[in-house]
Amino acid sequence: MRRALGGLVCAALLLAGCAHERPRPQATGAPAAPGGGVDDTTLPQSSRYRLDRDGGPGAPPIDVSRLPEPLPKIEPRSRYGNKSPYTVLGHTYTVLPNAKGYVERGIASWYGNKFHGYMTSNFEPYDMYAFTAAHKTLPLPSYARVTNLENGKSVIVRINDRGPFAENRLIDLSYAAAVRIGIWPKGTGLVEVRAIDPAAPELPPPPTVTAAGGAPRLYLQAGAFADPANAARLAARLRALGVGAVGVSEATVDGRRVTRVRIGPLPDVDAADRISARLEREGIPHVQASVDD
Repeated sequence: MRRALGGLVCAALLLAGCAHERPRPQATGAPAAPGGGVDDTTLPQSSRYRLDRDGGPGAPPIDVSRLPEPLPKIEPRSRYGNKSPYTVLGHTYTVLPNAKGYVERGIASWYGNKFHGYMTSNFEPYDMYAFTAAHKTLPLPSYARVTNLENGKSVIVRINDRGPFAENRLIDLSYAAAVRIGIWPKGTGLVEVRAIDPAAPELPPPPTVTAAGGAPRLYLQAGAFADPANAARLAARLRALGVGAVGVSEATVDGRRVTRVRIGPLPDVDAADRISARLEREGIPHVQASVDD
């Protein structure tokens, strides 16, 4: 279930959903929402959805193991959901010009029946039994292979939504995709997201995950600096706060050498969430989860 998310992703459906200068279609043109009503995207989030809380179906009417994964194909960029830059909860995001070469590791969450049948950011009805996902910066639509780094299971998803906007979440999977790779019912998991180029002759294979390789290690990156002195100052501040082991290391990001400051490895996602919340209160916002082999 969407832990630590609540209505944050819901807000993004409207805030990030409009692209260019064209307004979103009005409710009269929207497909029917659950309960026979119409998804009125002009309503506030507190009254837009029939359910107050998210979750999975009590008795799934569909065997997710039998569902076919989407076949990546070249599609035009969606009219809605690709506004760039856009701002949610005080943080600004830039949509990538294309998905080629995108690979990132982090924490996956999922969303289900609260949003089933309601509009995604590119104004398609969300289907929790389809292999789809929400992502903050990949263009809509695009395709990616998502691999659970803790068990090696993978699934191809079509990204047609924006989010998740909770701290430290990389991707929000549909219920079906979460079940396929073992994120459901746990709620979260450590994953690799690797974009798929529909024009490429072969699909990217999932990363090899074996017991011999050890469990993936979860960190919180508090900052990355061109000036090592700034990194040292942040590391000293974090150590004084007593939030856990603090490491300083060199890395290359977009061809530039930076000094990054990370906390960890951490035992689980709950620990990452607790530390992130504390750092937010201490005036160190927008820390990012990262995963190493």
